[in-house]
Amino acid sequence: MQTFSSVSGVPEGFGPSAVTIGKFDGMHLGHRAVVSALLDLAHDRGLTSTVLTFDRNPLSLLRPEICPPALASNAQKLESLAAAGVDATLLVRFDHEFSELTAAQFMQQILVEALHAVVVLVGTDFRFGHRGEGTVETLVDFGRDNSIDVMVIDDVAREGSRRVSSTAVRNLILEGNVAEAAELLGAPHRIRGTVVHGAQRGRTLGYPTANLSPSLEGLVPADGVYAAWMTVDGERYPSAVSIGNNPTFEGVPAKQVEAHALDADVDLYGRVAEIAFVDTIRGMRKFDGTAALIVQMQADEVAVRSVLGVARKVQNPPVR
Repeated sequence: MQTFSSVSGVPEGFGPSAVTIGKFDGMHLGHRAVVSALLDLAHDRGLTSTVLTFDRNPLSLLRPEICPPALASNAQKLESLAAAGVDATLLVRFDHEFSELTAAQFMQQILVEALHAVVVLVGTDFRFGHRGEGTVETLVDFGRDNSIDVMVIDDVAREGSRRVSSTAVRNLILEGNVAEAAELLGAPHRIRGTVVHGAQRGRTLGYPTANLSPSLEGLVPADGVYAAWMTVDGERYPSAVSIGNNPTFEGVPAKQVEAHALDADVDLYGRVAEIAFVDTIRGMRKFDGTAALIVQMQADEVAVRSVLGVARKVQNPPVR
């Protein structure tokens, strides 16, 4: 997939293209439906399938006090779009200069001059240009005068009623409901970060963990214990993941993410680990000492194995 970080970075002669526009945070089923329609149109008309998106939620600049946390990093967003088969993505820096573009400037400078759009797909509530002055009707009128077909994509509803949206996914993740979030995403929610040295407390309890740096990509779920798959350098490990400050002990950082790989004791320090959440095992709580905690961790392991369908490895007896 071609990736451009600015309008000026789009090469001369790019396109002609089929374009869709949006934040594409989390790549949920609604996004997947739009991208699928985009790819079909581009294929049928011999166009370059192109996504126009932003390096941040516009609200982070326009109304930071109500801007929600991102579901995915820019790198994760681009990887998802590439995996979906998109030909090109223009990841625009949403700064003050860009926010000042009028609707007319947006359409002329980006859709016509840079992307050479022939088809544009947008949602029913699409707004653009300075202070959101541009509407779907504005775009349709412009398209009629500039030989651009404008197609409006309806929202995707789950089970015929619930609207699939980044907000719905975000709320589920922040509640710790990663299984239902995965249903809206069409795939498990993922975070990733570098494995760093921790207090080695897990190892003393018989459950060594990979501690992820606080500088994580992706939205971290609510405090609790989760069944997940951890991938490091292409190797996938069934894992029990703990999120939170582990209140049984003092001085543990808030929102610490620790992953215990089942049946594997490997040195992961300095390597990047990606965690795909499958289901919630329990919430975070304080235990009356390490003995009670160990008993619970053993029960957690049994639950994680059940969710992931992973049997305990049986050690062969020593040869006599």
